[in-house]
Amino acid sequence: MAQTHKQKRLSAWSTPLLLIGILVLFTLLVTFLGDNSLARMAAQTLIRVTFVVGLWIFVGNSGIVSFGHAGYMAIGAYCSAWLTLRPQMKGMFLPDLWPFLATAEWPVFPAAIVSGLLAACVAMVSGAAILRLSGIAASIATFAFLAIVYTVYSSWEGVTGATSSVVGLTRYADQWITLGWAGATILAATWYANSASGLALRASREDEVAADASGINMYRHRLIALIVSAFFAGVSGALFGHSLGVLNPSSFYLGLTFITLAMLVVGGIGSLTGAVMGVLVLSIIIEALVRMERGLAIGETTYALPTGAQEIIIGVIMILVLILRPAGITGGRELRLRFGGR
Repeated sequence: MAQTHKQKRLSAWSTPLLLIGILVLFTLLVTFLGDNSLARMAAQTLIRVTFVVGLWIFVGNSGIVSFGHAGYMAIGAYCSAWLTLRPQMKGMFLPDLWPFLATAEWPVFPAAIVSGLLAACVAMVSGAAILRLSGIAASIATFAFLAIVYTVYSSWEGVTGATSSVVGLTRYADQWITLGWAGATILAATWYANSASGLALRASREDEVAADASGINMYRHRLIALIVSAFFAGVSGALFGHSLGVLNPSSFYLGLTFITLAMLVVGGIGSLTGAVMGVLVLSIIIEALVRMERGLAIGETTYALPTGAQEIIIGVIMILVLILRPAGITGGRELRLRFGGR
């Protein structure tokens, strides 16, 4: 029996190692191609992996669809900007920052950690109210949270720049930095899913009445999952800002929410493998569609998709997946190695 239990644990931990291996191969391939635009695409893809896997920690284990995680990403992104921008830049663009932030000039790595912690603290406060609801009511409340964050960050001109872009962030997050964070997020997601809290949360997801009768505190475990999830959403926001070098509140609103949920649906919301593969598949499709919108020259003729076709095609892909494969392209199964016999 002990040997069987050990084999099951090895099999479970083979999933994150295989997924990280796939991401390493993806990054190596893009790097060896030597295309700068592909390298930027790889970095953005790996930031999405960090964000979507962080989102999966809550959504995949609790069964509650969150529309508010882009808000935690925005909180992390702007926190990192406050900590890392040069004081002269903050004086120009963010004149109302508190003195300790106005003079701060941190390295990016500790700023990313603090950004994640700030997002986690906000999740603890917001989740204390939101998670007293359940089902669709909780999902609607998460969207209300996103709307609040967007309204505050797009209006607080002296602290966030409002609708004006914050520029001058260090372009720190290349494909290798983001690969490291994506790998760490996958490992953290596996650890949480196999922890006592993760197992209890999935039990409540499957049958709330039975879980409550068994003494499982659904509210506490949902809040723990939200806090862990928000930490990685905040970190992904910091990476996003330090990948593009510019921030704007509109980057963290409906467009981001739609595309990340599409990645979860296409990949399969029921598994960590689905979260990662959904990001990879849709990111490659998006890159192809962007290039096709710019125009593809064949002979003397240039063919181009109409502007806005990207969102329509992704929507069609989502509909087809929901009709033909409701559990996503992975079918809710994990990619793993099996040890020992049957």
